[in-house]
Amino acid sequence: MAFSHFTLMVTIFFAFLVGGFAQLSPTFYDETCPNLTSIVRGVIEDALLTDARITGSLIRLHFHDCFVIGCDASILLDNTATIESEKEAAPNNNSARGYNVVDNIKSAVENVCPGLVSCADILAIAAEQSVCLSGGPSWAVPLGRRDSLIANRTLANEALPGFLETLDQLKSKFSDQNLDTTDLVALSGETLTLSFSLSLSLSLSPSFN
Repeated sequence: MAFSHFTLMVTIFFAFLVGGFAQLSPTFYDETCPNLTSIVRGVIEDALLTDARITGSLIRLHFHDCFVIGCDASILLDNTATIESEKEAAPNNNSARGYNVVDNIKSAVENVCPGLVSCADILAIAAEQSVCLSGGPSWAVPLGRRDSLIANRTLANEALPGFLETLDQLKSKFSDQNLDTTDLVALSGETLTLSFSLSLSLSLSPSFN
């Protein structure tokens, strides 16, 4: 697998998808939660023991979060009297996964650094650590995002790429986000390939039961 595509994915996220980039900083939690990245990594490592696909799924969660409203964790919001969850949008429903691992990360972080770290930042760190744990590069994650109080299922249905869409339709959706065909391959192709290759590797592994 060409992990250079992950490097491109990093550029995409931080050059465009991350709102308010100039106000974010990799050192945002250095004083208040210095072990944040290692906490996130530890939970993902534990999840990998029973779910070989989880790294690809966490990358995809961050991708789908950023495509709707911005990288603000709106994809994590459940249905309420005033919220139509993005989880039930067609590109996410019965497809996006890893929410339980994000919940576990949030709980682990709250145990050490209560009330400090946003879910949006957790998703961003989880995506970066998932790339690292899959053999890809590391990078300094800009932090300091605020969590959204609203979701937008309509926009999720309209903006997110779907499995059954043609190449022209996919290119159009990425173009609407000022992203090109190379970006499409990096974000869509690599997350799908990672999930498939890890699942295939697990299925072909010899059983010792």
